[in-house]
Amino acid sequence: MGLFKRKKSRQEKIMDSDIAGADNTDLGVDTPTDSAYEESPTDVLSTLGDMPITEHLIELRRHLIKICVAVLVIFLALAGFSRELYNLLSDPLVAQLPANSTMIATDITSNFMAPIRLTVFVAAFLAMPYILYQIWSFVAPGLYKKEKRIAIPVLLSSIILFYAGVAFSYFIVLKGVLKFFIMFAPQNVLPMTDIDSYLSFALKLFMVFGLTFEIPVVTLLLILTGIVSIHSLEDKRRYIIVGCFAVAAVVTPPDGVSMLMLAIPMWLLFELGLLLAKILIKEEQTPVLSTTNKE
Repeated sequence: MGLFKRKKSRQEKIMDSDIAGADNTDLGVDTPTDSAYEESPTDVLSTLGDMPITEHLIELRRHLIKICVAVLVIFLALAGFSRELYNLLSDPLVAQLPANSTMIATDITSNFMAPIRLTVFVAAFLAMPYILYQIWSFVAPGLYKKEKRIAIPVLLSSIILFYAGVAFSYFIVLKGVLKFFIMFAPQNVLPMTDIDSYLSFALKLFMVFGLTFEIPVVTLLLILTGIVSIHSLEDKRRYIIVGCFAVAAVVTPPDGVSMLMLAIPMWLLFELGLLLAKILIKEEQTPVLSTTNKE
């Protein structure tokens, strides 16, 4: 029968400890109160480690449901404006097309599915702060106080940088890339882009630049966690620059304009993350040096 004993949940353990504390009080045994005892980070992590995997999965499911509900609510609010959203997305392309050219739909479902796909992306894009907040709520109980102080600015900067990357790709990169491709079209070819293929092209471009603008955050985290050092990154700077151009050549369309527009910001964002890491590490070392000099 011992094999079929159910593992006690966290709430049952707390109730058992309360009952044991009450019994000790009745017997005249002193027990530590909440004011005299504070749970250390090690105790928090051990408590989380004692939780069965099913409780973690249930908690994760609860946060995922909230994320899906938030995206669904925003999607339903924007569904009536799906055509206007696609018109806004296609304006850079329509402005570059010749006078007798227009966008086409090669599939009968594209007229409906392309705006809906774009609306789903916009809903997830607008819900990104709430999505990251739910992820933070799930991860935060297992973090130390120092890690929480670092994580909150990282989350906020990640949201801002992702939005900045998408805005940069829409207002600057997309126009330049479209102009480049249409300018090199043969004279006997009339450019007529399919709305579904254009949507896939634009969304891929947005995601690439949105994730690329997270490079300062990634660089800062790698240095603060001790995975790499500032000195090693400075020594390998030439290889990192070559890697930026190599990655840009792979993930961008086959043209030099988009490759340069991605590779150069990647390099500059890496330098920004390196500079921020130097500033933070210098600020952490300054109080230590001051206390050492006083002693």
